Amino acid sequence: MAELFQFELVSPERQLLSEQVSEVVVPGTEGEFGVLKDHTLFMSTITPGILKVRREGDSWDEYFVRGGFADVAAGGLTVLAEQAVPVGEISREQLDQAIKNAEEDVADAKDDATKQRAENTLAQLKDVVEALSKA
Repeated sequence: MAELFQFELVSPERQLLSEQVSEVVVPGTEGEFGVLKDHTLFMSTITPGILKVRREGDSWDEYFVRGGFADVAAGGLTVLAEQAVPVGEISREQLDQAIKNAEEDVADAKDDATKQRAENTLAQLKDVVEALSKA
Protein backbone atom coordinates (compact mmCIF):
# COMPACT_ATOMS: atom_id res chain seq x y z
CA MET A 1 0.00 0.00 0.00
CA ALA A 2 1.37 3.39 -1.01
CA GLU A 3 2.04 5.93 1.70
CA LEU A 4 -0.15 9.03 1.81
CA PHE A 5 0.99 12.59 1.12
CA GLN A 6 -0.69 16.01 1.06
CA PHE A 7 -2.26 17.08 -2.24
CA GLU A 8 -3.85 20.43 -3.07
CA LEU A 9 -5.79 21.19 -6.27
CA VAL A 10 -6.62 24.87 -6.64
CA SER A 11 -8.25 26.88 -9.42
CA PRO A 12 -9.02 30.62 -9.46
CA GLU A 13 -12.65 29.85 -8.55
CA ARG A 14 -12.08 27.47 -5.63
CA GLN A 15 -9.98 24.91 -3.86
CA LEU A 16 -11.18 21.59 -5.27
CA LEU A 17 -9.17 19.22 -3.11
CA SER A 18 -6.97 19.35 -0.03
CA GLU A 19 -6.31 15.97 1.49
CA GLN A 20 -3.98 13.04 1.95
CA VAL A 21 -3.76 10.87 -1.18
CA SER A 22 -1.62 7.95 -2.29
CA GLU A 23 -0.92 8.95 -5.92
CA VAL A 24 -1.56 11.73 -8.43
CA VAL A 25 -1.07 11.53 -12.21
CA VAL A 26 -0.58 14.97 -13.78
CA PRO A 27 -0.79 15.93 -17.49
CA GLY A 28 2.54 17.80 -17.72
CA THR A 29 3.67 19.69 -20.79
CA GLU A 30 6.61 17.27 -21.13
CA GLY A 31 4.27 14.29 -20.72
CA GLU A 32 2.10 12.71 -18.07
CA PHE A 33 3.84 12.07 -14.74
CA GLY A 34 2.92 10.33 -11.51
CA VAL A 35 3.65 11.56 -8.00
CA LEU A 36 3.95 9.38 -4.90
CA LYS A 37 5.04 10.25 -1.35
CA ASP A 38 8.64 11.55 -1.15
CA HIS A 39 8.82 12.25 -4.89
CA THR A 40 11.82 14.26 -6.07
CA LEU A 41 11.20 17.99 -5.76
CA PHE A 42 10.39 19.78 -9.02
CA MET A 43 7.98 22.11 -10.76
CA SER A 44 6.22 21.59 -14.10
CA THR A 45 3.73 23.41 -16.24
CA ILE A 46 0.58 21.46 -17.04
CA THR A 47 -1.27 20.99 -20.28
CA PRO A 48 -5.00 20.52 -20.82
CA GLY A 49 -5.87 17.01 -19.78
CA ILE A 50 -7.17 14.71 -17.10
CA LEU A 51 -5.53 14.83 -13.67
CA LYS A 52 -6.06 11.56 -11.78
CA VAL A 53 -6.05 11.28 -7.99
CA ARG A 54 -5.85 7.98 -6.13
CA ARG A 55 -7.18 8.23 -2.63
CA GLU A 56 -6.44 5.73 0.10
CA GLY A 57 -7.35 2.37 -1.38
CA ASP A 58 -8.00 1.98 -5.08
CA SER A 59 -10.59 4.66 -5.85
CA TRP A 60 -9.57 7.26 -8.43
CA ASP A 61 -11.04 10.73 -8.99
CA GLU A 62 -10.55 12.58 -12.26
CA TYR A 63 -10.44 16.31 -12.93
CA PHE A 64 -10.13 18.19 -16.20
CA VAL A 65 -7.32 20.72 -15.79
CA ARG A 66 -6.19 23.44 -18.16
CA GLY A 67 -2.97 25.38 -17.78
CA GLY A 68 -1.10 26.16 -14.62
CA PHE A 69 1.67 24.59 -12.54
CA ALA A 70 2.37 21.47 -10.54
CA ASP A 71 4.76 21.96 -7.62
CA VAL A 72 6.21 18.88 -5.93
CA ALA A 73 7.68 20.08 -2.62
CA ALA A 74 8.72 18.49 0.66
CA GLY A 75 5.19 18.97 1.99
CA GLY A 76 3.49 17.25 -0.95
CA LEU A 77 2.04 18.26 -4.32
CA THR A 78 0.19 21.45 -5.16
CA VAL A 79 -1.48 21.96 -8.53
CA LEU A 80 -2.45 25.54 -9.35
CA ALA A 81 -4.65 25.19 -12.43
CA GLU A 82 -6.05 27.96 -14.61
CA GLN A 83 -9.18 25.81 -14.81
CA ALA A 84 -10.13 22.64 -12.93
CA VAL A 85 -13.44 20.78 -13.04
CA PRO A 86 -14.36 17.33 -11.75
CA VAL A 87 -14.94 15.13 -14.80
CA GLY A 88 -18.25 13.95 -13.30
CA GLU A 89 -19.60 17.51 -13.50
CA ILE A 90 -19.07 17.73 -17.27
CA SER A 91 -21.93 16.50 -19.45
CA ARG A 92 -21.42 16.02 -23.19
CA GLU A 93 -24.70 17.78 -24.03
CA GLN A 94 -23.73 20.87 -22.02
CA LEU A 95 -20.29 20.82 -23.62
CA ASP A 96 -21.71 20.56 -27.16
CA GLN A 97 -24.10 23.46 -26.50
CA ALA A 98 -21.33 25.58 -24.98
CA ILE A 99 -19.15 24.97 -28.08
CA LYS A 100 -22.01 25.94 -30.37
CA ASN A 101 -22.59 29.12 -28.35
CA ALA A 102 -18.89 29.98 -28.40
CA GLU A 103 -18.71 29.48 -32.18
CA GLU A 104 -21.67 31.85 -32.56
CA ASP A 105 -19.97 34.38 -30.27
CA VAL A 106 -16.84 34.28 -32.45
CA ALA A 107 -18.92 34.80 -35.60
CA ASP A 108 -20.95 37.64 -34.02
CA ALA A 109 -18.02 39.51 -32.44
CA LYS A 110 -18.07 43.23 -33.28
CA ASP A 111 -14.48 44.03 -32.27
CA ASP A 112 -11.11 42.31 -31.91
CA ALA A 113 -11.17 42.13 -28.10
CA THR A 114 -14.58 40.48 -28.04
CA LYS A 115 -13.55 38.08 -30.79
CA GLN A 116 -10.35 37.16 -28.92
CA ARG A 117 -12.28 36.39 -25.71
CA ALA A 118 -14.75 34.25 -27.65
CA GLU A 119 -11.92 32.40 -29.43
CA ASN A 120 -10.21 31.73 -26.06
CA THR A 121 -13.44 30.32 -24.66
CA LEU A 122 -13.89 28.13 -27.73
CA ALA A 123 -10.30 26.85 -27.44
CA GLN A 124 -10.85 25.99 -23.77
CA LEU A 125 -13.99 24.03 -24.59
CA LYS A 126 -12.22 22.13 -27.36
CA ASP A 127 -9.43 21.31 -24.88
CA VAL A 128 -12.04 19.74 -22.60
CA VAL A 129 -13.43 17.61 -25.45
CA GLU A 130 -9.96 16.45 -26.46
CA ALA A 131 -8.96 15.59 -22.90
CA LEU A 132 -12.18 13.67 -22.27
CA SER A 133 -11.78 11.70 -25.49
CA LYS A 134 -8.34 10.53 -24.28
CA ALA A 135 -9.57 9.60 -20.80
